[in-house]
Amino acid sequence: MKILKKIIKYLSITVLVIFLVINAIIIFSGRWYLYKAIGTTYLHGKSGPSSTEYQIFENRKIAASNPQPWPISKDYNTGKLSNDLENKFKEVEVHAFVVIKNDTLIHEQYWDHYSDTSHTNSFSMAKSYTGALLGFAIQDGFIKSVNEPVSKYIPEFKNDWRSKITLQHLLTMSSGIDFDESYANPFSYPAEGYYGTDLLKASTQYNKMASEPGTVYKYLSGNTALLGYCIAKATKKPLSIYLSEKLWTPLNCEQSAYWSLDTKDGLEKAFCCINSNAKDFARMGKLYMHLGNWNGKQLLDSNYVRNSISPFNCNEEDCKPNHTYGYAWWLTEYKGMTVFYMQGMLGQYLICVHEKKLIITRLGRKRRENKGTNHYPIDVAYCIEAALTLNK
Repeated sequence: MKILKKIIKYLSITVLVIFLVINAIIIFSGRWYLYKAIGTTYLHGKSGPSSTEYQIFENRKIAASNPQPWPISKDYNTGKLSNDLENKFKEVEVHAFVVIKNDTLIHEQYWDHYSDTSHTNSFSMAKSYTGALLGFAIQDGFIKSVNEPVSKYIPEFKNDWRSKITLQHLLTMSSGIDFDESYANPFSYPAEGYYGTDLLKASTQYNKMASEPGTVYKYLSGNTALLGYCIAKATKKPLSIYLSEKLWTPLNCEQSAYWSLDTKDGLEKAFCCINSNAKDFARMGKLYMHLGNWNGKQLLDSNYVRNSISPFNCNEEDCKPNHTYGYAWWLTEYKGMTVFYMQGMLGQYLICVHEKKLIITRLGRKRRENKGTNHYPIDVAYCIEAALTLNK
């Protein structure tokens, strides 16, 4: 009994010490967002963000004002995933898989109590929507071109080397700003951007140059956060409202979506966090497959879309020419087919296979880290194989 009491005493002291140390770190570092991060993850038995937790944040509605369903293929849901592919999906907790062929819905499948109306977090797929909004802002005359200096919208950038950074550099992840993109480090930019309450401050505090603007591609979420702020300032509209006007309503999305904010009535997290469903996400694929044209109406300039799904002319970190990233879209080839796609950190994918006229949405809770020969995540290959099988 005495031994048990000692063990309980030591454990209590250990827990108290850990609690005090964590609080001291948070208080002295000024990183108050860590309270929310800990409270919504570890205290709920999770190790990080989840794809369905948007309710813990403030959100702004992306209104769907002209909803229309996808046309249904005569072969709708007649195909079946192989046991191998279905098991591969289940291993990473896929909860939605949608396939569009020739602009008609041929397959949709859901797991784990999810449905076609379930909202889930886009995570970094939102970057492609933010990139599209820049194209619309130029088209609407709010912004002159992608070559406008960021300092026009963020005046403090005029005071140092960041005066060289353009909107295009943010769009193509080539600004040269040395953001800390570590998903395992709670003190890094992604954690502060996701859980924090002042996205602009979190994004502008980085002033160290890693490379000359426009010379090196390095995927860093802070670039898109800054881009989103510039677009909102230029248009004098929140990103959610502008997205509803330019995409969500014209693309006939069936459900309103929600874009998570840094604080009440604050800024959209432009680098992530559009909460919608698989079939409405797929509409962005149709728009880009048709070079900005939607059912005969040119919504977004075709040259801007072409640039979006073409590699930006700079080098990657290994000094090899960039061939994987355009205007906030990922690029690759698969078995000789041209593929461009959006992706999120927990296995959110919108994949376009141009030669096959295929659009694939895959939403889930996890993703595999291993990649294929052309830099694409292996999950992209599994999705394409599944869609090709269903299309036979």
